[in-house]
Amino acid sequence: MLQVEGVSKRFGDFTALDGITMDVPPGQVFGLLGPNGAGKTTLIRIITRITGPDEGRVLLDGKPMRDADVARMGYLPEERGLYKKMKVGEQALYLARLKGLTKADATKRLKAWFERWGIDGWWNKKVEELSKGMAQKVQFITTVLHEPKLIILDEPFSGFDPINADLIRNEIIRLRNEGVTVMLSTHSMPSVEELCDNIGLIDKARLMLHGNVKEIRKQYATNTYRIEYDGNRVALGNALSFTGELVGAEDRDDHHMARVRIAKGSTVNDVLRQLLPTVAIHGVQEEVPRMHDIFIRAVSEHQPENMVVGMTE
Repeated sequence: MLQVEGVSKRFGDFTALDGITMDVPPGQVFGLLGPNGAGKTTLIRIITRITGPDEGRVLLDGKPMRDADVARMGYLPEERGLYKKMKVGEQALYLARLKGLTKADATKRLKAWFERWGIDGWWNKKVEELSKGMAQKVQFITTVLHEPKLIILDEPFSGFDPINADLIRNEIIRLRNEGVTVMLSTHSMPSVEELCDNIGLIDKARLMLHGNVKEIRKQYATNTYRIEYDGNRVALGNALSFTGELVGAEDRDDHHMARVRIAKGSTVNDVLRQLLPTVAIHGVQEEVPRMHDIFIRAVSEHQPENMVVGMTE
């Protein structure tokens, strides 16, 4: 759907993007991640043709992007902005008409969206009367109203309460299921876990990680397993011998849990063969790292000491 090839952008002596190359597959949710100031918003502005790259290019469906392609996109910027003195319905219609919809078609679609989201009673009220969350609902609707095939959302959950954040998540999932490509710039790692099929992690203007979320989580796995068992912890530790290492344990009322890191060259089956004569095994589960941990690890490897990384659990 979208290809970014060797894109660089400088502002004076400051390099905002340094040779970014990545693919955004069609019909999936792509998470654009990175600490504050990493270059995410600059990249989005290049993709949406608000600004141009100093080097490199952006392709849409295999062809270099043109200004006309912007009409095929929906873009919700992080900086929210509605005309406060306009009526809500009037403002939404104005934005919809800018996307090429006729007044009649825009009105019909907007009325359906407003009714579905329970905000139809606000049609004739002024924008300045809206809460921040309500205003963001209106902007999200106008972003997707013209049914673009590529939607770019910059921090779409910012300012939403949990109920409305779930409403937006459900819409993103629905759009993906209908074949829409969604690029999601966010600091919310739970949102990445739940929504994103692929990610690109930018740090210090460079692409640090890029690819399928499941594959990246496997790549960062530590070969550690959680083993639920009945028996003696010391005996379990002794039985591991050369196949594994006990790195954590927890005693519970009904059973015990041990965290075991598999030794290089061994498998979880090797560990279980050694443990079964000693303890009763009730369950085994691999610890797959969370995107939160991967984010911190990947960024920390490229940060100066004592620098705080801006992101949200």
